Amino acid sequence: MAENEIPDEDLPEQLRIRREKRAGLLEQGIEPYPVSVPRTSSLSHVRSKYAALEIDVATGDIESLTGRIIFKRDTGKLCFATLREGDGTELQAMFSLDKVGETSLDAWKSEIDLGDIVSVTGEIITSKRGELSILANSWKLAAKSLRPLPNDHKPMSEETRVRMRYVDLIVRPEARTNARMRPAVMRSLRETFHSRDYLEVETPMLQVQHGGAAARPFKTLSNAYDMELFLRIAPELFLKRCVVGGIERVFEINRNFRNEGADSSHSPEFAMIESYEAYADWRTKADLARALVQNASMAIFGSHVAKHHDGRESDLGGTWKEISLYDAISDGVGESVTALTPHEELKKIATKLGIKMDPNWITGKLAEEIFEHVTAGKLTEPTFVMGFPIDNAPLVRAHRELPGVVEKWDLYVDGFELATGYSELIDPVIQRERLVEQARLGAKGDVEAMSVDEDFLRAMEFGMPPMGGLGMGVDRLLMALTGLGIRETILFPLVKPEVE
Repeated sequence: MAENEIPDEDLPEQLRIRREKRAGLLEQGIEPYPVSVPRTSSLSHVRSKYAALEIDVATGDIESLTGRIIFKRDTGKLCFATLREGDGTELQAMFSLDKVGETSLDAWKSEIDLGDIVSVTGEIITSKRGELSILANSWKLAAKSLRPLPNDHKPMSEETRVRMRYVDLIVRPEARTNARMRPAVMRSLRETFHSRDYLEVETPMLQVQHGGAAARPFKTLSNAYDMELFLRIAPELFLKRCVVGGIERVFEINRNFRNEGADSSHSPEFAMIESYEAYADWRTKADLARALVQNASMAIFGSHVAKHHDGRESDLGGTWKEISLYDAISDGVGESVTALTPHEELKKIATKLGIKMDPNWITGKLAEEIFEHVTAGKLTEPTFVMGFPIDNAPLVRAHRELPGVVEKWDLYVDGFELATGYSELIDPVIQRERLVEQARLGAKGDVEAMSVDEDFLRAMEFGMPPMGGLGMGVDRLLMALTGLGIRETILFPLVKPEVE
């Protein structure tokens, strides 16, 4: 017995019976997992080709079709099954004694289970009830399923759906729809960028220094270089190097990794789209963000109104609301708060609100936490929150009018942050001062602080044109379009190993 093999007597009955069937097939010289099976067409093509076929018609057309059995009814001389393809298309298969013979029909009844994948060769017909079907002349097992599929009486829990997405895709139409929606959204994003003459690039996931966002990184070790490396938290600093080099409009659809909490809108590994444009600013990038979202909605729904999984609709059309971050704080706490409000005053406000504070929080971080608290769940319609504290945005240009503020916005939809945009800091001297201050914060214990990236600063010293930057969570864009949590928009999100 193999080291990890389970004794037959310990297997649940359904698993044991299916394994016995597999063994029986091998004893007969039948391969339960053949290298190939006959297939001349897809179920979807047959559905389309014969859509107008009338009731009780025999076409004379012979096809070999494949699918997973999701329904099976065995009677004396006539058996029925429903085949399903990966895209969810279904077709009835009929097995009659006079067409396939007694031996083949008996084998179908005894050896084939729900979940098995089969190839059926026969004539395309419509039944006496008008059901488009394949009337089998022969059939062949393509893959034996050793585990039973979930059924309507005992559906999978959300946790099981996430953990066993492959089963979720088999049994739940919504899972298949979501899986196919993502590439359609990605295609729309790329088309929007390409229509604006952006160049798509790829930048390193393994980085010597982490930067481009305030986040705790994952660390790893390179044996070849004998050095510590970081999984990227953002591609920003490399994309800005591209702009220095003359790629004036650049974007990347990237995987980022942040060693932080996981909840309905956060995942340790996630997809993000970042773009930078020379001679643009935060206003330019706000227009781009709106176009990206609205074009994606149009690509999926044919409208700027997103239709969520629960039937709710979300209007993403038109121009979007703008609010000031500090005005929102002031309204929320009932007193005037600005970027110049002292740290101690903000601590008093946070204490009054019951916010649990980290002693490492700087003034800007504290202001943003207060903002999150007082606006939680309120920013449901698309809203640009404008003007963030300068000490918590080390890569962003100072606001041209408001002291202590940078030209940064966050876009909120359905109560969560979807995107962020900036007028980028391009002065290498000020940038060095900002990064040195970040390094000081890191030395004091701030695990999200950036380090001084000398190569990035050297690139800036060659001359970086004025520019605007944009970052948008792809998974969160799917959330805005579907109303689902982040684990449903990611095909295979990170989950803890199952407990034995």
